[in-house]
Amino acid sequence: MKLALSFVFALFFLVSSVPVFAAPATVLPKGYLSWKKSERKVDTDKSSIFYGIHYIYADKTAMKGYQAGNRFADGSRIVVEYFNIKGNPAVDGPKNMVVLMRKDKRFKQTGGWQFAGFGADGKPSGLDPVTTCFDCHLKDAAQRDYVISTKKDFK
Repeated sequence: MKLALSFVFALFFLVSSVPVFAAPATVLPKGYLSWKKSERKVDTDKSSIFYGIHYIYADKTAMKGYQAGNRFADGSRIVVEYFNIKGNPAVDGPKNMVVLMRKDKRFKQTGGWQFAGFGADGKPSGLDPVTTCFDCHLKDAAQRDYVISTKKDFK
C-alpha cells in the first residue's frame, strides 16, 4: 500500500509541475502578405517608436472592422511590418520588426486584443504587450477599439 501511495504521490507531483494549460506560443499568421495591404507609411521622427517605414496588413475580418468604423470582431488580425530607413526614406531599408494584433476577448488587460512582437526573422521578440503596445493604443485609439490605423490607411 505504501508503494502504491508513493507512486500516486510521485505521479501527482510530476503532472502538477508541468504547465499543461500554458498558452501556445504566438506565431505570425501564415500568408499575411496576401491580406489587404496599407499604403506605405514613413515616419522620419527619430524619437518616435514608429521611426521608419511600415505597412499594415489586415485579414478579411479586420477589413470588415475598419469598414465598420474600427469596430472589430473577435478573430480580427492585423500585422504591421517595420523597415529601417537606410539613407533615402523613399527606399525601404531592411525589415527590423513585425507586430501582430489579434482581437481576442480573453485578453481583458489589453482591451480585448492580443499583442505580439517579432524580430525581422519572425521569432518572438519577448516585448511586453502592456507597456510596449497597449499603453499607446489606450492613449491614442481607445475610441477606435484600440486600433490606431483606420480604413483611410487602405486606399
